[in-house]
Amino acid sequence: MDPLSDVLSLLKPHTYVSGGFDIGGDLSVQFGPHTGIKCYAVVSGQGWLAVEGVDPIHLTAGDCLLLPRGRPFRLATDLSVPPVDYRTFLTPENKLRDGRLAVINGGGSCCIVGGFFSFTGNHARILLDVLPPVAHIRKESDKAALRWALELMRQELCEERPGSFLVVEHLVHMILVQALRLYVSESPKTGAGNNVGWLYALADPQISASIYAMHTTPARHWTLQDLAEEAGMSRSSFAQKFKEMVGQSPMDYLTHWRMLIAADKLANTKDSIATVALSLGYESESAFSTAFKRVMGCSPRQYARGCPPVASMPRMEQSTEQLEVVAG
Repeated sequence: MDPLSDVLSLLKPHTYVSGGFDIGGDLSVQFGPHTGIKCYAVVSGQGWLAVEGVDPIHLTAGDCLLLPRGRPFRLATDLSVPPVDYRTFLTPENKLRDGRLAVINGGGSCCIVGGFFSFTGNHARILLDVLPPVAHIRKESDKAALRWALELMRQELCEERPGSFLVVEHLVHMILVQALRLYVSESPKTGAGNNVGWLYALADPQISASIYAMHTTPARHWTLQDLAEEAGMSRSSFAQKFKEMVGQSPMDYLTHWRMLIAADKLANTKDSIATVALSLGYESESAFSTAFKRVMGCSPRQYARGCPPVASMPRMEQSTEQLEVVAG
């Protein structure tokens, strides 16, 4: 698999709420803090998103949003209207429940669909820590890439056909992945010395080639020279660029990724510590245990018994200002 698929598979995202709003008239709906990640897309009409600590964002048809930081937010057709708690609309007539489209005030002004993802894997910070409070995708060509899925999701939510729940769940997962890769591909790159994190480095052809190689064969006895050759760069130039973009050295990144795979195996399989170590290229169980404790904060044996994880992949530093993809 590719690195983004690897990470999402490790995190095991689960959609436990999916559905949407079709809002009519002037309305402002308030949502409280959340864990995990929320993904919304505007099917028709226009409105506003106001996230705590971020300037309000005007939404138009086709816009897609990721809210990974759990901050309270509002979805509104008019921000001047006093907000109403979303639970107010948990009524039978509005059908605001999983897998349904809630029609509020007759609908017609702004239709938004989406899902709320939790992560059953232990390392959600790998993804959430490198994303801004709001990832806003609004470039016209990107909207076109999402349009088919959005329209099909709206139909499934409205018509409630046999199997619609499963179709909607798969569509929401697809929209999440598409939104992540579109955001990464269009996000502005930072200058030297200001690292952007592993997720954003995937948009760089040279650095992504080395990351892909590490993810494809993590057990290989990689050297810095090997990885530089994968990137098509000299060893010194590669090491410097990787550190600037990702925030840690290539070999440290490789060790972190190996330990996250190991943690998943220890938590979800019956493999012995020696077997896990060997599968990741460690011929010595003691060397593996030392690396695991350095990265994860506890020994492999302790982790298998329920030690809370502490590791995350390197993150970019975020301000409270909105980071978004602007129209090209």
